[in-house]
Order: sequence, then structure tokens, then C-alpha cells
Amino acid sequence: MPRYSRRSMLLLGGLATAGVVFPVREDPPSPDLTPLLGPLRERWREVTVDESRAGLRAAARHRDGMAPAAGSLWPDLPFPSFTETPARLLTMARAYAMTGDARLATAVATGVDHYRRQVYTAGADADGNWWHWEIGVPTRLLDAAVLIGPHLTDRQRAALADAVDHFVPERRLIGYDGTSTGANRVDLCTVMLLRALIGPDQDKAGLAAAALSPVFRYVSEGDGLYRDGSFIQHSTVPYQGGYGAVMLHGLAVLFAVLRGSPWQITDPDRQHVYDSVERSFAPFVHDGLCMDLVSGRGVSRQADGDRVRGRRLAAAILLLSETASAAERARWLPMVKGWAVRGAYQRTGRFATILGDGAIPVAGEPVGHRLLPMSARAVHRRPGWCAALSMASHRIAHYEHGNGENLRGWHTGAGMLYWWGEGHGDHYSDGFWHTADPYRLPGTTVSTKRLPDGAGEAWGGACPPARWVGGATDGTYATVGQHLYGLESTLEAVKSWFFLDDAVVCLGAGITGADGVPVETVVDVRRTDAPLTTGPGWAHLEGHGGYLVHGLRTLRGRDRVTLWLDHGTDPVSAGYAYTLLPNAGPALTRARAADPGWSRVLANTARQQGVHIPSLGITAVNFWQAGSAGDVTASAPCAVLVRERRDGTATVTVSDPRRELNELTVTWRRPVGEVLRADPLLTGVVTGPALTLVFGRLADRGGGSRTVRVRTSYGVRTMPA
Repeated sequence: MPRYSRRSMLLLGGLATAGVVFPVREDPPSPDLTPLLGPLRERWREVTVDESRAGLRAAARHRDGMAPAAGSLWPDLPFPSFTETPARLLTMARAYAMTGDARLATAVATGVDHYRRQVYTAGADADGNWWHWEIGVPTRLLDAAVLIGPHLTDRQRAALADAVDHFVPERRLIGYDGTSTGANRVDLCTVMLLRALIGPDQDKAGLAAAALSPVFRYVSEGDGLYRDGSFIQHSTVPYQGGYGAVMLHGLAVLFAVLRGSPWQITDPDRQHVYDSVERSFAPFVHDGLCMDLVSGRGVSRQADGDRVRGRRLAAAILLLSETASAAERARWLPMVKGWAVRGAYQRTGRFATILGDGAIPVAGEPVGHRLLPMSARAVHRRPGWCAALSMASHRIAHYEHGNGENLRGWHTGAGMLYWWGEGHGDHYSDGFWHTADPYRLPGTTVSTKRLPDGAGEAWGGACPPARWVGGATDGTYATVGQHLYGLESTLEAVKSWFFLDDAVVCLGAGITGADGVPVETVVDVRRTDAPLTTGPGWAHLEGHGGYLVHGLRTLRGRDRVTLWLDHGTDPVSAGYAYTLLPNAGPALTRARAADPGWSRVLANTARQQGVHIPSLGITAVNFWQAGSAGDVTASAPCAVLVRERRDGTATVTVSDPRRELNELTVTWRRPVGEVLRADPLLTGVVTGPALTLVFGRLADRGGGSRTVRVRTSYGVRTMPA
């Protein structure tokens, strides 16, 4: 446990009043721990410097091209260039740490002090984005200063410390609010630790370690990690692929650097960080690419952003594995190796180590369903394909824009259904967003009303009023729904998705709008010039899959095909029903279209939407209002998934997506003999000719699913396990 001075205890007392509890201890004279900061500086180098030949070549170019002058450091780079200039200095410092080339260290010292005197100086005004002054610039300058060590003079080091103290005072780590939460908090603690290392200042080291504790706690609103696996930043934006990856990497570094020191992280809730690897982050990586639906405004930055984010997240997990348990490492390393192989990651640093280790197997893509109701996201994985769903709710924004980025992401929360089939793992890479029609994104239902760039409040401030957003899953299959409100339009609808073995059944109802423009549902958008074949009630796209749909419209252009349904201008209670068949060939597509018994729609109205799939024993209903659909009745709005098995058992899974129910009664009108596995929220059961289940306080479960297993009284049935 770290030892704190009186000054640190006073600062941490502010955190305690904010609801963060720290141990109370007497205040004897603090031992001098300053000598122990030296080993931390060396440990910082070991943890953060990863071999990169490209980095060495870039560092040499930067060294040779640097020409300090008034208002300039590199002639080819605008000044002050808050991002690129400090980044070049850090690249040179890391190259020095790898090679020991004193010329690099001397150049870094000159450049850091030049930038400090002309830009990042104590007393200067922090104009523009706060992040540059408190995180971006100081992190890189301090990191470079630690890496070059004595090549920076005492005077230069003290001046840099004064500048950091000016822009990042210790009080920034007192309250856990504003811009000092989640990933930002980890970054600020990193700045504080680096400042302690160049000081040296043991109190700042203690503060940096202790002020991480709020990050480890599960939250129920705002920024941070949630029990269901969600990660939110900017209050309303799912962000595992951006800020979440930054947070995970920052914590991995701090855990590794501080391990074994007086400032080692001992908070028991730190385990939540390790748990988040498989609960929060891995579900959104497919074949080494990080899905865009958890990447906020960052999707607009670069053509291959999903690949870059996937590699960055994988690197963070590899680093975190160094302080993880043996069991966690045994699961993570094969998983990351699989990503690296399928994502064609460069063989450098830690990736080279695991790729060259024959004892580490290559894990394949997992199967199963992950529903994260608190962030309105779902991921469905089956052998050979994967799908992911992006929605918006009263707590999750339609989209995020800011700093001039992602200005046309308006409809990404309108039920965008991403899917990856065999051979199409990079479908949303390589410039997808730069050429996509923002009014026609796959899976969405939208008003074609023209919107201005950056419509809606920036930084995730545009949230619809919808509360019924979520669904129920048994971990294999799922029923998911969204009460849709258009962004800055009159559009309203209910949408449901039923995720199955080799299909996704999609229903829409109550589609109403009065914007004076057409409303459309986009069945799919595929980047391909492959032939599209259509027949009565079906379509097939060669090399991609099939669609069971009536009234389909198609458009080809810009090396892609768009499939959509036209609901007309100002529709009233319009609807749709179609099925996506990933990887299906033309024969299977035609066969499914010719077999009306394969999938039966039980209801498709603004009150209920449900389907029955006899071959899977699945009955799934989204109850927008109390009522009945097929053999299922619910006393209040909810989601219900029933799955019958051939061994004579069945499961009934329910959820309260609105998070409002004190009591819910669900009746399944099939004979049931007994309950085999109950649920803690189950308050009443009636078996016999029908099964009635009464649940209490679903409102407290964050939209999570609750499952009851029963034995049916009709015995063994001939249906899949």
C-alpha cells in the first residue's frame, strides 16, 4: 500500500468527499522514497519502448530535419502543432532508448526545451482544446524527458516540471467528474506519474496511483465500465475502440511500471479491468479489426481505422497480460495471436514474440451472442460469420461528432446492422466511411430529410427519448429491439432483430413520419460488383449471401450495391419483414424462400413483434406493450426468448429493456412439469398446462437477461440440441 504525505492525504480527502473511499492511516513522518523513483524510470523504458524499425528510420529523419527557430522546430511542420511536434520528439526519444545514439538524445533535449520555451511554458494560456494542454502535449514531452534521462539538464527538467504543474495541477485528480473520468482520468494519472519521475516527487507518484481507484469501479451512468460489459466515454458514447483502448493501454502501462514498487496498484477493484478484456473489448474485435460501432467519431479519421484500432487494442491486451493471472494469460494470448494472424499484424515487439512462439495456439473466432443493453449494442457470432448492431436510446447518442470529425454519422444509431461473412473481414475498412451514403447505412430506417453537417449536439449530446432499447439473450440466440426516433425528424418506428444460427430476421412496424420526404429501410449495403440475382420473395448476392424479402429496390454505384425498401412519403404505420442469410448460396436462399414454415412471423405491429423458428425450437417476442404473440403473454413491455430443446427441457429468458418494472408476469402456453433452474428474481411459478413466471425488480438489472430452465411435460422432442 502506498504511503502518503500530509499533502497527498489532503488532496485524496477531496476524492473521499466525492464518494471515493481511501484507507485512513496515521500521518507519521513519511519515509524518503525518492531513491525508488529511479528504478521506476528504468521500468518505464522497459515497458513502453517497443522495437520498431520504422520508428528508427523516422527518428533519424526527424533528427536530421530538425532546425529550431522562432516559431518553428521543423521547417516542414506547422508550429506549434500540438500533436505532431511532441510525437516526433517522442519517436526520437524511443529510438534513443533502443539504440543509445547520443545524437538523438541531444536533439530531443533541444527540441523539448525549445517547445517548452515557445509553447508549453508556465504561465501561458491554454488556448483551444484542453486535451492538448493537459494530456496530449505533457504526456509526450514528459515521456521523452524520462527516456533521455540525464541528457536533459536540471534546469530544463525543472522548467518542464513547472510548466506541467501549471497546466495539470494536483487538484485535477481530486474530483472524479467533468473531463477527469474514464480514459481521461488514466491519462491524467499517467501525466502525474511521469511528472513525479522527472521531479522527482514521491507525493505525485502516490497521488497518481491512488487517484486511479475511481476508474476501477463499475458505473451505472456516465463514463466508465459497466457490469454488462459496456464502456462509455463522453457520457453517451460507446467507446471501446477509442477511449476504452486508450484507458486499457494506460492502465496496462501503469500496472506494469508500478508493480513491486511502494506505489503498486492494490485496489481489489482493479480486477474489473482484467475482466473487461473478455467482457468489454474482445466482443468487438473480429479477425483483428475493431468494430466501428464502438469507436465514436474516430470512424471518420482514416481509411483503415478499424485495423489500426484492432492492433492498438491487441497491443494493450498483450501488455496487460504481463500483470494478469496465469489463467487469464492462457486465454488471452491465443486470442490475440488469432487476431494478429487473421488481421495480418506487423511482426514487431510483443506481436513478434507471440507469433514466434509455437507453444501459443491460434484461437479462432468465438461463437455466441453478447448483448450490452446499457450501451445499446449487440454482437452475434456464428461459425463463418458475425453481425453487430448499433442503436440509440435516451442514454446513448444517435452518433458523436466533434472537432470537425464524423459530421455525417447521423444515422449510425438508427439500427445499423454490420455483418462480416467469409472472405469479407475487411468489409468496413479501406475507406468505407469516406464513400458511404450517410442516408443509406445497412439495417437503418431513416427519413431522407436533408440534415446539415454536425446535426444534433456535439460530443454525443443528441440522444433520442427512446427507453425500450435492448432485448433478451441466452448467450447463443437473441431477440433485440429498438424504439426508433429519427434525428431532427418526425420519424418514429419500432424495429426488431432475431439472431439465429444462419440468419437474422428483421422486422419493422409503426413506421411513421411527417417530414414531407420518403422514408426508407436499408436492407444492406455491400461493397462489391458481384452479380445480384432476384426471384419471387428473395435475392442473392454472389459471394456474400441471400435475402428473403419482398418489394426490394436496388442501386449500383461506386463499386457497391445498395438494397432498400421504400415506405413512401410521410408513411403512417408502415412496416417491413426481411431475413438476412449470411454466406448462403443461391440454392439455400431459394429453398428458404419456398418454405414458409421455416420462419413464422407471430406479430409485427407497434404493440408486439415476434417470430417462431420451429427447427430451432425458438419463440421470440419483443413486447412494446403488454399483450400476447403466439404462445407467449406478457403483463408489461419486455423481451422474451423461449428455446425448446430435444432433451425435453426449455429455457425462458426475459429482460426489461426500459429498466422500469417492479413486477413482470410471463406466460408460456405449453405444458411444463417442473422448474429445473430458477432465477433469484423469480417470485412466483405456476406449472401445468401452461407455465407462468413472475419476476420482481427487473428494473434493477440494467436491462440484463434472466433465464429460467424448465422440464416440459411432453418429454423428448425431435429438435436440435
